[in-house]
Amino acid sequence: MSLFERYLTLWVIACIAVGILLGSAMPSLFAVIAGAEVYSVNLPVALLVWLMIIPMLMKIDFAALRQGGAHWRGIGVTLALNWAIKPFTMAALGWLFIGWLFRPLLPEAEIESYIAGLILLGAAPCTAMVFVWSNLCRGEPLFTLSQVALNDAVMVVAFAPIVGLLLGLSAITVPWQTLLISVGLYIVVPVIAAHIVRARLLAAGGEARLQRALAAIQPMSLAALLATLVLLFAFQGQQILAQPLVIALLAVPIAIQGYLIFGIGYVANRAFGEAHCIAGPSALIGASNFFELAVATAISLFGITSGAALATVVGVLIEVPVMLSLVAIVNRSRGWYEKSA
Repeated sequence: MSLFERYLTLWVIACIAVGILLGSAMPSLFAVIAGAEVYSVNLPVALLVWLMIIPMLMKIDFAALRQGGAHWRGIGVTLALNWAIKPFTMAALGWLFIGWLFRPLLPEAEIESYIAGLILLGAAPCTAMVFVWSNLCRGEPLFTLSQVALNDAVMVVAFAPIVGLLLGLSAITVPWQTLLISVGLYIVVPVIAAHIVRARLLAAGGEARLQRALAAIQPMSLAALLATLVLLFAFQGQQILAQPLVIALLAVPIAIQGYLIFGIGYVANRAFGEAHCIAGPSALIGASNFFELAVATAISLFGITSGAALATVVGVLIEVPVMLSLVAIVNRSRGWYEKSA
């Protein structure tokens, strides 16, 4: 794990501080940035999201889908987690904690927006960081690659319907045109662009050329992530300063969701007889989130100053500590996992 990835939570905290300071010092500048929209899409944020996502997607080899059949049980578990369980448990936890238990402690006008942000997190399975988690638990790399490629393919067609359904069940108005534009901008376009660039790099110089290019553009991707977070907190700063408890309360259902989904996936893989090197990445892929997509879609649907955007950013804040703890569980439970039932 790189230095940046290991201390991602600290970088996010730093972005919170920088964003709040800049937002307070230069409110007119950030008002101009917030107004740079076309069809509810904030153009500066869209550019930053492409810079974040495309380098990550360039790591994905869709040809790996052909190799997925060898571990069909692990793939089946992860697909069920990502598309049949996780979005709905996240929505349920949002309704339970944000809509009921914590409701008296949160601003009433933002309750629905917070729940919407949690729904977007739950419907966006992780794409990039799962390679890190898989490596840390000595997962099977070909399984991880094929699973991520399959998730990306499913996400193109499943993300919008699931989000639309759960927002509707939450009595939140679904702006379908904006949602479909978001899917096109933040899923379809980056997937196609990354695939084209990857193919050309491989054709020009093989795997070595691709790896050199990825190493060269990775800092740009990380800088774009940090810049996006600074923008978000520049707009959210006054609200956060007025109600710091909001961050902690939003983190509760997100953390519970991570441990819950991991537990279901890990135990299910053991019950189905999958090897430990498959069960680890399978459960970790289910537990983690594609927070870049969730943040971008929240901004498009509800605005850069919305509670939904803030809720998705809280997902970034706790992603690394939660996932590192789950990696530790995988590694320390290997003996139990491999015992005969």
